[in-house]
Amino acid sequence: MFLLKGLVVSAAILGIAAALLIVAGQLGLLEGRRPFDLGAREGRLKPCPPTPNCVCSQATDAPHAIAPLRYEGDGAAAFARLEALVADWPGAVIVAEGEGYLHAEVPTRWLRFVDDVELLLDPAARVIHVRSASRLGYSDLGANRRRVEAIRSRFSPSPAGAE
Repeated sequence: MFLLKGLVVSAAILGIAAALLIVAGQLGLLEGRRPFDLGAREGRLKPCPPTPNCVCSQATDAPHAIAPLRYEGDGAAAFARLEALVADWPGAVIVAEGEGYLHAEVPTRWLRFVDDVELLLDPAARVIHVRSASRLGYSDLGANRRRVEAIRSRFSPSPAGAE
């Protein structure tokens, strides 16, 4: 009987904690601060931190490395298509854009953690480099990698000559 009461109390405490966390997220308390040092410098995006909550196509270490987005045809047209895709991403807000560069803030669904997504056009290599990083926490449980792969699958190169 005592064990059953302990389990019920533990479950109730966990439920309350989860509800409070969701409310905090919905109120914007888990967004974190916008990094001041994002952007492209000499054709490179900011390196990932040592924590496993970031992926970047310019990273050389396995935990952070992810393939860039390849395109066919005109680079500017491909970048514009990708920019439109990111702008339509649920909750995404574009906060900076320039010629061949984009920075968007993308919140997670329930807790509203904000991840920073950057795109950088590299026309010489015919790729668009990508970086997606969480602002808060240690691990993102693979959320940034999954997001980039979902973007990749929706972006897929258009047929040659279509751009």
